[in-house]
Amino acid sequence: METGTPAKRLPDNAYTPLAPGETYQPPVPAAEKPPELTARSIGWGVFLCVVFSIASAYSGLKVGQVMEAAIPISILAIGLARLYPRRSTLLENVIITGIGGLAGSVVAGAVFTLPALYILKLDPHPAQTILICVSGGCLGVLFLIPLRRYFVAGMHGKLPYPEATAITEVLVTGEKGGSQAKLLLQATFVAGIYDFLVTTFQVWKEYVDFQFVPAMRMLTERAKVAVSFDAIGFILGLGYVMGLRSSMILCAGGVLSNFVLVPLVWMIGREHAAAVYPAAIPIGQMTAAQIFRGYVRFVGVGAIATAGIFGIAKSLRIVASSFGVALRAFRAGEKSSGDRTDRDMTVASILIGVALSALAVGAMFGSLSHDPVVVAAGVALALVFSFFVTSVAANAIATTARNPVSGMTMLTIIVSSIVLLRFGLSGTTGMFFVMALAGMVCTALSVSGQAVTDFKTGYWLGSTPAAQQKVKFLGVVAASVAVGLTIVLLARTFQFGESAPGDPRVVLPSPQASIMKALVEGFMSRQPVAYILFGAGAAVATSMEMLGVPALVFALGMYLPLELNTPALVGGFLAHCVSKRSEKLGGSRGAGVRERGVIVASGLMAGGALGGVLGAACRLIPGYKEEWIRAPFYGNELVSQSVSALLFVCLCGYLWFGSVRRKKESEA
Repeated sequence: METGTPAKRLPDNAYTPLAPGETYQPPVPAAEKPPELTARSIGWGVFLCVVFSIASAYSGLKVGQVMEAAIPISILAIGLARLYPRRSTLLENVIITGIGGLAGSVVAGAVFTLPALYILKLDPHPAQTILICVSGGCLGVLFLIPLRRYFVAGMHGKLPYPEATAITEVLVTGEKGGSQAKLLLQATFVAGIYDFLVTTFQVWKEYVDFQFVPAMRMLTERAKVAVSFDAIGFILGLGYVMGLRSSMILCAGGVLSNFVLVPLVWMIGREHAAAVYPAAIPIGQMTAAQIFRGYVRFVGVGAIATAGIFGIAKSLRIVASSFGVALRAFRAGEKSSGDRTDRDMTVASILIGVALSALAVGAMFGSLSHDPVVVAAGVALALVFSFFVTSVAANAIATTARNPVSGMTMLTIIVSSIVLLRFGLSGTTGMFFVMALAGMVCTALSVSGQAVTDFKTGYWLGSTPAAQQKVKFLGVVAASVAVGLTIVLLARTFQFGESAPGDPRVVLPSPQASIMKALVEGFMSRQPVAYILFGAGAAVATSMEMLGVPALVFALGMYLPLELNTPALVGGFLAHCVSKRSEKLGGSRGAGVRERGVIVASGLMAGGALGGVLGAACRLIPGYKEEWIRAPFYGNELVSQSVSALLFVCLCGYLWFGSVRRKKESEA
């Protein structure tokens, strides 16, 4: 698109279900072929992917949080577009965002698992680290391609896609300019400053738990019923884009976990003097948060796994149809399977890619064990789990923008440990084998979640799916090399996990990897499996399916901490109120209200992500302390939490009035 070309806009049916016979026409129609895969889009995408991968790896190992990459990179893409005589096209910006966004996903797969090998003193070779990430990332992309039509086109208007919505609005609104771009930038700035201050320094409390109220404190102490609320702009915007129904189902799962299951475990087990597996301390000595992490979260993992199985079953028809279309095109010798905007990679390319990835996985496992049966079992587990978690990730990201990475990785470790123990694999070799397998599956899960966001963004805007899919592999390799070498470098400079006696190196806590290390050690020591907890979760997910409730959303609510669910519900309620207001106004004014609401919510998500990136960067500064900026009232729970609640209400007011305010006719 040359400078001066009319800016694109999303159709009115972009976020709503299609009527019978209605089709979705993206801003860039299938008949148009603007620049897409160019040197600038691929070059900037790879560069930003490497930079964010290095920064995210250190951040994830130090504070357990991986930097969100896709939304900040979409904003950077808008700025980079103005550096050239020919402004970058909308589709070039999609490619930049798609490649760069892989940074956070590949890093999450790596730092949540591979540092456990260093904690276990099994120091992997750099080539092994990179191979684990590359093979897992490629499997995540390859297994998602057949699911693309189902999740992206088949579920149009039925799944909210919060993160993809934010990225799409950033790209379209940033290109369009005018009052809408100003509104987006304003919301981004407000949320960026707000979330940066509250999550990085001691200005006011991020979490509101009402423990300063005697009745709430007594309820928490005596019944382990704890209310919590993460008062930040990112989750408010996320809940708005999710909508009221999805946010209510998500929060309902949290209510079951925190207000039913946690008190039940406490009531039944508080008299036991000894610890009850899988927890390490007696229930009577545990807080509500410890009961949730030690018992109830395993119920959530079982529910997520079962919901994932239901999701795979539901998508099988569309998957088979997609493969059928591609296979017919392959047999006929065609170069495409349809319009430019519905053209995936060929079935031959997918099958060859899966075969090559399987060979890479086999080579990796072959370096650990010379038993062909064990290697074959490892390859089979990697392929089956990668396909399974791909559907789980796509559904979770499309609904809540939250990927259950740690829960699915824990499930992988548990199942693969049980299977491999039966093949006689144990000890340090077994631990290395299982953690390598978990690293592949974890990376596949993370990458597929990011890829479905990218594919949905491309669908909304009119990208070529095959083009997006091809560059994914380039991004996976770039991010894998960057994070693999970064982990190896950091392992030589720092200790992962806990400080070892006599080792003077500084410790990087690596919280997620430490959990995985403890889990694999326990199973390779033949400790019992908490089948009852997983089975209870499976029963809950089955009940939700029988009631017609989206089981995965409910399961995610059970698994995620309550403080992440409650502000999303507030955002969903605001979305409902704004929608009712727009219906009452009707016509162009009503449509304008809906559009401004999505823009403000997307700005809150974008700003929150940027604030999180900046906050994570600050934590990497030597000598960083949260006390660098400290409000005099911060230590007073009553005042500090009241200020936090009041400011969150102000954010809600900003979202409401930013949506419903009447736009000047000259800007309409």
